[in-house]
Amino acid sequence: MSKEISSRSQDYSQWYNDLVIKGGLADHSEVKGCMVIKPYGFALWEKMRDQLDRMFKDTGHVNAYFPLFIPKSFLSREAAHVEGFAKECAVVTHYRLMKDPNGDGVVVDPSAKLEEELIVRPTSETIIWNTYRDWIRSYRDLPLLINQWANVVRWEMRTRLFLRTTEFLWQEGHTAHATAVEAIAETRQMLDIYASFAEEYMALPVIRGVKTPNERFAGAVDTYCIEALMQDGKALQAGTSHFLGQNFAKAFEVKFSDKNNQLDYVWATSWGVSTRLIGGLVMAHGDDDGLILPPRIAPLQVVIVPIYKGEDRKDLLDARGRELAGQLKAAGVSVKFDDNDNNRPGFKFAEYELKGVPVRIAMGLRDLDNNSVEVVRRDTKEKQNRSADGLVEYVRELLEEIQQSMYNKALVYRDQHITRADSLEEFERLLDEKGGFILAHWDGTAETEEAIKEKTKATIRCIPLDSVEEDGKCIFTGRPSRQRVLFARAY
Repeated sequence: MSKEISSRSQDYSQWYNDLVIKGGLADHSEVKGCMVIKPYGFALWEKMRDQLDRMFKDTGHVNAYFPLFIPKSFLSREAAHVEGFAKECAVVTHYRLMKDPNGDGVVVDPSAKLEEELIVRPTSETIIWNTYRDWIRSYRDLPLLINQWANVVRWEMRTRLFLRTTEFLWQEGHTAHATAVEAIAETRQMLDIYASFAEEYMALPVIRGVKTPNERFAGAVDTYCIEALMQDGKALQAGTSHFLGQNFAKAFEVKFSDKNNQLDYVWATSWGVSTRLIGGLVMAHGDDDGLILPPRIAPLQVVIVPIYKGEDRKDLLDARGRELAGQLKAAGVSVKFDDNDNNRPGFKFAEYELKGVPVRIAMGLRDLDNNSVEVVRRDTKEKQNRSADGLVEYVRELLEEIQQSMYNKALVYRDQHITRADSLEEFERLLDEKGGFILAHWDGTAETEEAIKEKTKATIRCIPLDSVEEDGKCIFTGRPSRQRVLFARAY
């Protein structure tokens, strides 16, 4: 199967598409720009979703659901917001079809025109804040901590499976607070949750930072982000958390009575991650033989493959395989015993390697006689013959070892690809020869930021939260600068 996969080093883009499609994660659909998430890909999303959902609820958030359709007038109430999304909106103008008088097909019924057009949700701030106006009256109603799991539509011209599609799945949190201090703390807390999830579950090291004004979410006062590095040296924005100030509260007249019985506008946040994380997972860890999935979010952590020789003691092998699978399942390990007679063991080995299953256990007649099995880890392909005694505990420890090893490998790669540049010439050379993150001085103006992007195709990914003041000169204009920012070419 690996022979059907393009080489990372020769065609990274095609390699990525091969892993997504042949690894059973997703497929193209007949709707331009949209994808079909296949069962294996959706199982991966469910693992990610469920863990994030637990983390949200552990910090006091609850789930709700808001309409897919947003009245067009709502988007006009917050100027920066409508400007940010206007070019990506899908618009519903009619609500009925009719039989085509000139043929057998159907056409839009011209008499069924909506009084006001509806926007297919690109993000939900407007409809949610219009609702919050009726929910919030007093400081006793705050904080309001709500999350939504949903789909959104942003009309993209150039799409790639998971990374950029017209429709995608995500979660969006929308919270209301009595003070700016509380809202900013919420914004930072959610950024930390995203970073913890990426590092502890996706085995993906990230850099926490704040976006420049040019790159902020439309309508936000500040946008915080986590940035990850893919194996081709390009960055991927893996999550964002926005401090919205009182912009949306003022736009939708969301006020509360404080403890002194004074009316004030509430303070807001929003934050989200999407199925784009699956694309990041593929690009950060995969190899030329397929996916490599971190055990903590792999839909299937262990597969057991029996190796038969005809019908000789087949029943005994099956019984031992099912017994082991039951023991692993009882220990909290997701496991499959693959006794499918239609495929040979070699085919199965290649299939599960392609799908990135962290651990493969093979057992044949000789293993049965020796009370042993062959254990293969997907990340390093290391093989070991192990006694069947104590195997469950060994597998559990091995899964944790794989998880940590994957993170360490990605961290070493990331850190080796963070470099400093003190001139535009050095900046461009590093981008072309090495890629990765580049720390460089910038004069703080939007004009220079745009000029660097135009000349080099690199953007300011963020101003790292752990950055320190350092006098220097902007690599583009030579003007004074007080700190380095993080540049990269990105998805």
